[in-house]
Amino acid sequence: MSRVVIIGAGPGDPDLITVKGLRLLQEADVVLYTDSLVNDDLIARAKPEAEVLKSAGMELDEMVALMIKRVEEGKLVARVHTGDPAVYGAIMEQMTLLKKAGVPVEIIPGVSSVFGAAAALQAELTIPDLTQTLILTRAEGRTPVPEAEQLRELAKHHCTLALYLSATLVKKVVGDLLEAGWSKDTPVAVVQKATWPDELIVRTTVENLEADMRSNGIRSHAMILAGWALDPHIHDKEYRSKLYDKSFTHRYRRGVKP
Repeated sequence: MSRVVIIGAGPGDPDLITVKGLRLLQEADVVLYTDSLVNDDLIARAKPEAEVLKSAGMELDEMVALMIKRVEEGKLVARVHTGDPAVYGAIMEQMTLLKKAGVPVEIIPGVSSVFGAAAALQAELTIPDLTQTLILTRAEGRTPVPEAEQLRELAKHHCTLALYLSATLVKKVVGDLLEAGWSKDTPVAVVQKATWPDELIVRTTVENLEADMRSNGIRSHAMILAGWALDPHIHDKEYRSKLYDKSFTHRYRRGVKP
């Protein structure tokens, strides 16, 4: 059926697209992708006769008009986004115009960069008895953030933070974390280009974050993860969940009294 399929391509590694996402990419008559972010090796898996178009140089109306035209011609259009489209994907503005034009839209989720980064770090972001909350957000830059969602306010929860789109705003990040009461030695991990061949991992602290990012030349394509779940020595500690505790009863297992 002719329609637009918005596909999450994952964080970089072309194998981290979903099975369904890859199948639709390979079936698409038109592939429109964010060439500044999506791996060309993945796009190369489109069928040879597909029309492949890069969107980095396009503005919204131009891009949507093209998709509408191709669907009206009876074609399947794959709009390929980095990571998962639901997180900082700017898909809502595209869907609004597509739906006004009566164009069917389907969304295929993908692996967000936060989870690509966590995997690279071999980190669990929700640790029993340490933190059970993960906040996905970004520091305020040229695009404003609602007052109640300012980083200094969210950081007061002292849980794990995943900061998108914040690599050029590190000074503000550090200031907001300290203002929220974070200690200077709180662990921070930065993963640039998670899951790409040139992936770079920097482990640091709140106090040293700005200097370490600067010395490593990190100003883009970076996920910043902060909180004690990122402690590089966490594997030496005895944090245990209830899930596999032999004394913990649930519907699939009867607990054994200690």
